[in-house]
Amino acid sequence: MSRIPARVSTRITQQVKKFQQSIADASKRDINESDTARMVAEMIGEVMGYDKLQEITAEFAIRGAYADFAVRVKNDIRFFVEVKAANIELKESHVTQVINYGANQGVDWAILTNGSRWQAYRITYGKPVDRVLVMDIDLATATAKSDDVIEFFGNLSREVFTSSSMTQVFQAKQAMGKYSIAAILLSDPVVAMVRRELRRLADGINPDPEQIRSLIEEQVIKRELIEGDEAKAAAKAVRRALKRSLRERTAAQTPEIKQPPQKQPG
Repeated sequence: MSRIPARVSTRITQQVKKFQQSIADASKRDINESDTARMVAEMIGEVMGYDKLQEITAEFAIRGAYADFAVRVKNDIRFFVEVKAANIELKESHVTQVINYGANQGVDWAILTNGSRWQAYRITYGKPVDRVLVMDIDLATATAKSDDVIEFFGNLSREVFTSSSMTQVFQAKQAMGKYSIAAILLSDPVVAMVRRELRRLADGINPDPEQIRSLIEEQVIKRELIEGDEAKAAAKAVRRALKRSLRERTAAQTPEIKQPPQKQPG
């Protein structure tokens, strides 16, 4: 995960605390989408640190449609932002809308917000194009100095955001996700550990590893966590990580073979 500089964290805490009152007022007054968008633009500038004139483009044209905001630095679009009115609940159709904006421009990140709720999506370019919800906060209930708030706005901030830093954020989210945990529980090292502990529980018991794996799969883990594209992707990532770890251990345990010195011709 990216380390958020202290000065960025301080700015986020101070500015979010200030905007939380505006967000509460906006909800009470039931402001429309246009007014919410103005507030969001201010937040992108004041909280995230982007230049409101040079780096936040409103009504960015994309194939006959218009994204509410494109946030870009030196002509490189970092993410699109789609804004809904303050009291509108964020829905799947809104997510699809902003994901399509990003996908049409080859951008990896898309933000959906109603001023209070902020969601950051990573766009995945497969067939079909999909997305993963990576960060999700609600400023109506969160404290301004909470880790979730600082990580959300800090990772997206002008000072911290890079392609590699956001890839780390995405990978960390995947690693700590329910699908990855399920895949780890079904992996060979965990099955072997469970088998070892079961043998300690009862004398004479010697279950087959595949029997244990089936029990975990059928009676311990929810079906939804081992089926579908996200589950398959997580299982593949876990297998790659285990293979990489095995190669590294093998390399560390293999002694270096020194070649005998070559005889010089007389």
